[in-house]
Parts: sequence; structure tokens; C-alpha cells
Amino acid sequence: MTFEAWSVFLAAAVLLCLSPGANNLMALTNGLRYGVLASLVAVGGRIAAFAVMIAITAVGLGAVLAASELAFQVIKWAGVAYLAYLGVKALRSRGEASFDGEAAVKAQSLGELARKEFLVAVGNPKAILIFTAIFPQFLVPGEPALPQFAVMGATFLVGEVFAALVYVVSGKCFAPLLRDRASWMNRITGGLLLAAAGLLAAASRRA
Repeated sequence: MTFEAWSVFLAAAVLLCLSPGANNLMALTNGLRYGVLASLVAVGGRIAAFAVMIAITAVGLGAVLAASELAFQVIKWAGVAYLAYLGVKALRSRGEASFDGEAAVKAQSLGELARKEFLVAVGNPKAILIFTAIFPQFLVPGEPALPQFAVMGATFLVGEVFAALVYVVSGKCFAPLLRDRASWMNRITGGLLLAAAGLLAAASRRA
């Protein structure tokens, strides 16, 4: 892959990563509730899920999954159901929420936060479609495909970390405005997660 091709891919990847999808809305929510450090650690779950998806795409299984309407719908609606569950759970919470990042994380382990990020990412079949439709367009004919996928995959994952940082910091910036208003935080958190479920539910097979 030439530097010029990589530069174009980098710009496309950053724009894709910054788009307001389910995981970015979750990062915004986590930044609001748990602070920057814990939320960024939790992003490791998203990165792990996307790394697996990129590997699947690289070995050719991504095309098979992308072509399966049943697989797409099952994965999509499982993701929608999980996000809706988290959103309703947040809306039904009664005042126990905290804007003190350290105190809030004590009630929910970093592993649990990462697990939620992982499940939301895995429940988004649009990611497989993106990797299957966009990555091959940047492959240089005649050169080994796997090393090129590795470069593009690493670039995309770095873009995801950058995007997560943007959303996490944005959420953290809003936290002082809602300090000591736990009911409002629960409503905002629940609303954001339900919005993420809505975005995922509206996703079509058109990449």
C-alpha cells in the first residue's frame, strides 16, 4: 500500500469512526458517568470486537456474513435489544447514579464496562459491511492482501480510539452541568442508549 493510498484511507477511516453510532454514544454516556480514564479503558472491549471483525474480513468470511440477510438481521436485532435493555435500565434507575468517576466505577467494574462496549460492537453488523465494502477498495493488486489488511485494520482501530476519546471527553465536559442531578443523568444516559438502539435498528444492508 502506497503512502498516498494510506492517507486517503486514513481520512475515510477517521470520518467513519467519528460518525455518531452505537459505540460512540455509549462512549459519550460512559464519559458522563465514569470519567475519562475508566471510559477509555472500557473502549478496549470495542477495539477487541472490531479487531475480530477485521480478522474475519481478512480471511474472507466477512463477505459470506455480509451476503447473509438472516445473519445480518439476527445480529442487528440482538444488538438493538441489548442497547434498549441498557437504556430502559438506566431510565428506571433511582438516584443512585454518580458523577464522581472513581466512585461510580467502584459500583461497576472496568471489566463490566468493557464487556458492554464489546457486546454493542459485536451487535453491530454494519461494521462487517464497512470492513467488507471499504477495505478491499484500497488493496493494491499484486501485493499480499493480509499485510495490507493488517495496516488498514491497525489504522482503523487507532481511529476508533481517537473517536472514542472525542466522545468520552465530550461526555466528561457535560458532567459538571448535571452534578448532583442523578435523575437527569439517568434520563440522559437512558435516552442516549435508546437513541443508539434506534440508530442500529435503522441500519440497512447498504454500506
